Amino acid sequence: MRIFIAGATGVIGVRLVPLLVAEGHDVAGMTRSPEKAEALRALGAEPVVCDVFDPSGLTRAMIEFMPELVMHQVTDLPDQVEQIPAFAERNNRVRTEGTRNLIAAAKSAEAQRFLAQSICWEPPAGGETLEEHEEQVLNVGGVVIQYGQLYGPGTYHEQDVPPPPRIHVDAAARRTVELLDAAPGVIVVAEPDEP
Repeated sequence: MRIFIAGATGVIGVRLVPLLVAEGHDVAGMTRSPEKAEALRALGAEPVVCDVFDPSGLTRAMIEFMPELVMHQVTDLPDQVEQIPAFAERNNRVRTEGTRNLIAAAKSAEAQRFLAQSICWEPPAGGETLEEHEEQVLNVGGVVIQYGQLYGPGTYHEQDVPPPPRIHVDAAARRTVELLDAAPGVIVVAEPDEP
Protein backbone atom coordinates (compact mmCIF):
# COMPACT_ATOMS: atom_id res chain seq x y z
CA MET A 1 0.00 0.00 0.00
CA ARG A 2 1.13 3.56 -0.64
CA ILE A 3 0.93 5.43 2.67
CA PHE A 4 1.46 9.16 3.25
CA ILE A 5 2.24 9.93 6.90
CA ALA A 6 1.91 13.55 7.96
CA GLY A 7 3.85 14.00 11.19
CA ALA A 8 6.29 11.22 10.34
CA THR A 9 9.00 12.50 12.70
CA GLY A 10 6.70 12.74 15.73
CA VAL A 11 6.83 10.31 18.63
CA ILE A 12 4.49 7.82 16.94
CA GLY A 13 5.33 8.64 13.32
CA VAL A 14 9.03 7.90 13.71
CA ARG A 15 8.12 4.44 15.00
CA LEU A 16 5.47 3.82 12.33
CA VAL A 17 7.71 4.45 9.33
CA PRO A 18 10.10 1.50 9.85
CA LEU A 19 7.24 -0.82 10.82
CA LEU A 20 5.33 0.01 7.64
CA VAL A 21 8.43 -0.22 5.45
CA ALA A 22 9.25 -3.62 6.97
CA GLU A 23 5.77 -4.82 5.94
CA GLY A 24 6.48 -3.79 2.34
CA HIS A 25 4.48 -0.57 2.17
CA ASP A 26 5.69 2.44 0.15
CA VAL A 27 5.82 5.28 2.65
CA ALA A 28 6.06 9.03 2.18
CA GLY A 29 7.01 10.70 5.46
CA MET A 30 6.08 14.35 5.81
CA THR A 31 7.90 16.74 8.09
CA ARG A 32 8.01 20.52 8.18
CA SER A 33 11.71 20.42 9.15
CA PRO A 34 14.15 20.11 6.20
CA GLU A 35 16.84 18.88 8.62
CA LYS A 36 14.73 15.80 9.43
CA ALA A 37 14.35 14.69 5.80
CA GLU A 38 17.50 12.54 5.79
CA ALA A 39 16.46 10.78 8.97
CA LEU A 40 13.20 9.80 7.25
CA ARG A 41 15.11 8.56 4.21
CA ALA A 42 17.29 6.46 6.52
CA LEU A 43 14.13 4.88 7.96
CA GLY A 44 13.06 3.89 4.45
CA ALA A 45 10.51 6.62 3.70
CA GLU A 46 10.40 9.06 0.83
CA PRO A 47 10.82 12.37 2.68
CA VAL A 48 8.34 15.17 1.99
CA VAL A 49 9.14 18.59 3.45
CA CYS A 50 5.85 20.43 3.78
CA ASP A 51 3.61 22.14 6.29
CA VAL A 52 -0.04 21.29 7.00
CA PHE A 53 -0.73 25.03 6.81
CA ASP A 54 0.42 25.21 3.17
CA PRO A 55 -2.64 23.81 1.35
CA SER A 56 -1.27 24.15 -2.19
CA GLY A 57 2.13 22.65 -1.29
CA LEU A 58 0.43 19.87 0.63
CA THR A 59 -1.90 19.05 -2.27
CA ARG A 60 1.01 19.08 -4.73
CA ALA A 61 3.05 16.72 -2.54
CA MET A 62 0.13 14.37 -2.02
CA ILE A 63 -0.80 14.23 -5.73
CA GLU A 64 2.84 13.58 -6.61
CA PHE A 65 2.95 10.58 -4.24
CA MET A 66 -0.63 9.37 -4.94
CA PRO A 67 -1.21 7.54 -1.64
CA GLU A 68 -3.90 4.97 -1.07
CA LEU A 69 -3.96 5.89 2.61
CA VAL A 70 -3.21 9.18 4.38
CA MET A 71 -2.32 9.11 8.06
CA HIS A 72 -2.55 12.27 10.15
CA GLN A 73 -0.07 12.04 13.04
CA VAL A 74 0.64 15.79 13.23
CA THR A 75 0.66 17.62 16.55
CA ASP A 76 2.25 20.86 17.68
CA LEU A 77 3.34 20.08 21.22
CA PRO A 78 6.32 21.31 23.24
CA ASP A 79 9.20 19.19 24.48
CA GLN A 80 8.34 20.01 28.10
CA VAL A 81 4.95 19.02 29.53
CA GLU A 82 4.79 22.26 31.56
CA GLN A 83 4.64 24.24 28.30
CA ILE A 84 1.53 22.50 26.93
CA PRO A 85 -0.84 25.37 27.87
CA ALA A 86 1.32 27.81 25.90
CA PHE A 87 1.07 25.53 22.84
CA ALA A 88 -2.68 24.87 23.10
CA GLU A 89 -3.72 27.35 20.41
CA ARG A 90 -1.08 26.05 18.00
CA ASN A 91 -2.06 22.42 18.56
CA ASN A 92 -5.75 23.30 18.18
CA ARG A 93 -4.95 24.89 14.83
CA VAL A 94 -3.34 21.59 13.72
CA ARG A 95 -6.53 19.77 14.73
CA THR A 96 -8.84 22.15 12.85
CA GLU A 97 -7.16 23.87 9.91
CA GLY A 98 -4.42 21.24 9.57
CA THR A 99 -6.96 18.41 9.47
CA ARG A 100 -9.07 20.29 6.90
CA ASN A 101 -6.01 20.79 4.67
CA LEU A 102 -4.91 17.16 4.95
CA ILE A 103 -8.40 15.89 4.09
CA ALA A 104 -8.65 18.24 1.10
CA ALA A 105 -5.22 17.16 -0.18
CA ALA A 106 -6.10 13.48 0.32
CA LYS A 107 -9.29 13.97 -1.71
CA SER A 108 -7.33 15.71 -4.48
CA ALA A 109 -4.90 12.77 -4.57
CA GLU A 110 -7.86 10.33 -4.60
CA ALA A 111 -6.65 8.53 -1.47
CA GLN A 112 -9.19 5.90 -0.44
CA ARG A 113 -8.45 5.87 3.29
CA PHE A 114 -7.79 8.47 5.98
CA LEU A 115 -6.61 7.74 9.54
CA ALA A 116 -6.01 10.40 12.19
CA GLN A 117 -4.69 10.38 15.72
CA SER A 118 -6.69 11.71 18.63
CA ILE A 119 -6.82 11.09 22.38
CA CYS A 120 -9.18 9.01 24.52
CA TRP A 121 -9.25 11.23 27.59
CA GLU A 122 -10.87 14.57 28.27
CA PRO A 123 -8.31 17.34 27.76
CA PRO A 124 -8.22 20.13 30.35
CA ALA A 125 -9.14 22.57 27.56
CA GLY A 126 -9.88 22.40 23.84
CA GLY A 127 -12.45 19.59 23.98
CA GLU A 128 -14.62 21.29 21.35
CA THR A 129 -11.61 21.52 19.02
CA LEU A 130 -10.94 17.82 19.49
CA GLU A 131 -14.57 17.07 18.64
CA GLU A 132 -14.36 19.18 15.48
CA HIS A 133 -11.16 17.36 14.48
CA GLU A 134 -12.75 13.93 14.94
CA GLU A 135 -15.97 14.94 13.17
CA GLN A 136 -14.00 16.07 10.12
CA VAL A 137 -12.31 12.67 9.92
CA LEU A 138 -15.53 10.70 10.47
CA ASN A 139 -17.42 12.81 7.92
CA VAL A 140 -15.08 11.58 5.15
CA GLY A 141 -15.39 7.94 6.24
CA GLY A 142 -12.07 8.01 8.07
CA VAL A 143 -10.74 6.27 11.14
CA VAL A 144 -10.09 8.19 14.36
CA ILE A 145 -7.44 6.50 16.52
CA GLN A 146 -7.88 7.64 20.11
CA TYR A 147 -4.62 6.93 21.90
CA GLY A 148 -4.26 6.62 25.64
CA GLN A 149 -1.56 8.72 27.30
CA LEU A 150 1.73 7.68 25.76
CA TYR A 151 4.62 6.55 27.89
CA GLY A 152 8.13 5.33 27.10
CA PRO A 153 11.15 6.86 25.31
CA GLY A 154 10.53 10.27 23.77
CA THR A 155 7.20 10.85 25.57
CA TYR A 156 6.24 13.04 28.53
CA HIS A 157 6.30 9.87 30.63
CA GLU A 158 9.74 8.43 29.93
CA GLN A 159 10.39 7.32 33.52
CA ASP A 160 6.91 6.87 34.91
CA VAL A 161 3.67 5.18 33.88
CA PRO A 162 0.70 7.58 33.71
CA PRO A 163 -2.76 6.68 34.99
CA PRO A 164 -5.19 5.03 32.55
CA PRO A 165 -6.06 5.42 29.79
CA ARG A 166 -2.46 4.82 28.68
CA ILE A 167 -0.32 2.86 26.25
CA HIS A 168 3.39 2.39 25.68
CA VAL A 169 4.42 4.36 22.60
CA ASP A 170 5.94 1.30 20.87
CA ALA A 171 2.71 -0.66 21.40
CA ALA A 172 0.72 2.32 20.08
CA ALA A 173 2.75 2.26 16.85
CA ARG A 174 2.35 -1.51 16.44
CA ARG A 175 -1.41 -1.30 17.04
CA THR A 176 -1.69 1.53 14.51
CA VAL A 177 -0.12 -0.65 11.80
CA GLU A 178 -2.86 -3.21 12.50
CA LEU A 179 -5.53 -0.59 11.74
CA LEU A 180 -4.67 0.15 8.10
CA ASP A 181 -7.77 -1.73 6.93
CA ALA A 182 -10.02 -0.85 9.87
CA ALA A 183 -13.64 0.07 9.21
CA PRO A 184 -14.50 3.78 9.49
CA GLY A 185 -15.16 4.96 13.02
CA VAL A 186 -13.44 5.59 16.34
CA ILE A 187 -10.93 3.06 17.70
CA VAL A 188 -9.41 3.37 21.17
CA VAL A 189 -5.77 2.29 21.40
CA ALA A 190 -5.03 1.91 25.10
CA GLU A 191 -4.08 -0.77 27.57
CA PRO A 192 -7.00 -2.51 29.25
CA ASP A 193 -7.83 -0.98 32.63
CA GLU A 194 -6.53 -3.11 35.45
CA PRO A 195 -8.94 -3.68 38.37
